[in-house]
Amino acid sequence: WILFESEQQFFTMQRKLARERAEYLHAKAREGRKQAQHESKRKLKSILENEETIPRSMRDKAQELFEEMRFDDAETEPRTHVDDEYAKAGIQDPKVLVTTSHNPTQKLKEFAKELRLLFPNAQRINRGSESLAGIITAAREHEFTDLVITNETRGVPDALVIMHLPYGPTFSYTLYNVVTRHDIPDVGPMSEQYPNLVFEGFTTPLGKRLSDGLKYLYPVVTNPTDTTRVMVFDNNQDWIAFRHYTYEKKGKKAFLQEAGPRFEMRPYKITLGTLDMPDADVEWTLKPYMNNAKRKKLL
Repeated sequence: WILFESEQQFFTMQRKLARERAEYLHAKAREGRKQAQHESKRKLKSILENEETIPRSMRDKAQELFEEMRFDDAETEPRTHVDDEYAKAGIQDPKVLVTTSHNPTQKLKEFAKELRLLFPNAQRINRGSESLAGIITAAREHEFTDLVITNETRGVPDALVIMHLPYGPTFSYTLYNVVTRHDIPDVGPMSEQYPNLVFEGFTTPLGKRLSDGLKYLYPVVTNPTDTTRVMVFDNNQDWIAFRHYTYEKKGKKAFLQEAGPRFEMRPYKITLGTLDMPDADVEWTLKPYMNNAKRKKLL
């Protein structure tokens, strides 16, 4: 896999990435100020509508905020980095690159091959001795929208990392109970149609954030009745069960057949960047005190 034709092309690419990354961080730094101003406008609008007294803390800026409110809608949420991350979703089909950790076992290779078939427009490459930074740089250069990396412990696939390119976010999951197609009895054929997606139980802002990260790995299905392929992400007590089916209609009934693979996944971190960015902020991480039966649902 030839990455760059010359040293000059490599350094030009690095400078471009550094510039775009700096612009992204600058835009993200402005979000806090915009959000605070937005909340002040909403509060002032509510006070004026209810004919209440303006608090002392707002009196100095009340006139300025009132003038700005005349030209915008205080109820409109400001754009955030989340909007920019998936700005092309629905317009441009995703292009996914799938790879593994170094020195994968046969079981992990088999799982990676099946992962590649789960994502339309996906490609799989052997990791070899390539560094993580090299893989990410190559994926950006070849205009992949997402990079999926799977890992293992003692021959059992147990980790999945989904990086949205070029600048994140990165979703990290722990995998459990991975069953490949080879181990599913009476498994159905592996369809390559664009699938219908079913997300169940993602009700919180964190749940929506995670479901969006999964949803945007797939192209938009313009007519759901044209495909007989279904992928289900079912959240139950913050454990996401993945199932892959094909179905056949007979009269008024539809018969499901599992196509595999199947597994459960549990999120443990969301990073506002890719794994080659040491300064990337951690948006969310699963803490030990969250892992108890009495806590409220996260997703």
